[in-house]
Amino acid sequence: MSSPSSKPAPAPVSPAHHRGVFRVAIAGLGAVGLRVARALDKGLPGCELVAVSANDRARAAERLADMRRPVPVVAVEELEALADIVVECAPAALLPAIAEPFLRAGKTVIVLSSGAILAHHELVELARIHGGQIVVPTGALLGLDAVTAAAEGDIRSVRMVTRKPVKGLVGAPYLVERDIAIDDITEPLRVFDGTPREAAIGFPANLNVAVALALAGIGPDRTRLEIWADPALTRNTHTIEVDADSASFSMSIANIPTDNPKTGRITALSVISYLRKLNAPLRVGS
Repeated sequence: MSSPSSKPAPAPVSPAHHRGVFRVAIAGLGAVGLRVARALDKGLPGCELVAVSANDRARAAERLADMRRPVPVVAVEELEALADIVVECAPAALLPAIAEPFLRAGKTVIVLSSGAILAHHELVELARIHGGQIVVPTGALLGLDAVTAAAEGDIRSVRMVTRKPVKGLVGAPYLVERDIAIDDITEPLRVFDGTPREAAIGFPANLNVAVALALAGIGPDRTRLEIWADPALTRNTHTIEVDADSASFSMSIANIPTDNPKTGRITALSVISYLRKLNAPLRVGS
């Protein structure tokens, strides 16, 4: 018989949530965070932007100065007391500091640095114990619904090939450590062939999409991944092939980058879509 102290704590319900409104905080105000902030300010039913944190708080305040409703820019450790949901749009190394307080309070963390989950799997256990939830949005990859559905049966193989413009890969630790120069290449070059677990370490700012695919399907060690640097490309492209007992399917997407060449515009839109679904009378997709 377990002791009372070992039982999961009930998830708190905020006053705002009682009114059917989710209080949303954003951690990180780069291209994605700012796009989500503007969408919330414009109006998403059942959601209210209540706080933002950023490395440069003065700069963040300037970027939010034209918002219809004033939004405080606070330290990361202040976010949990203010919000029901936090959208993590920060460097991967900050994920534990952002996520842990929300998960301990039984709240929701929308994670864009999904590669960091592999290095901090204790966050999943923390969510389980306290009734919190980690959400990995579709982001730059289509078809995750199909992969998660196929995973309810037997998936035999998942293979992903990512092709990116050179400037989207320059500076990746994997390339720097191996002295792989891509600045002056004139034709496509395969720079990686391995697993999403390995890619999450070597390309922390580039391959969250591959980790999301792995988490949806057969895991970060069985999923196969190739990364190509292509000087002819202007978009981040991903091709996925899945072989399962329920279906065999392939998918391709070419994402238009944001001001940050490592991130596609559709990443922010997938977060906005998730938030819009929270109180939607009709929800399409799982």
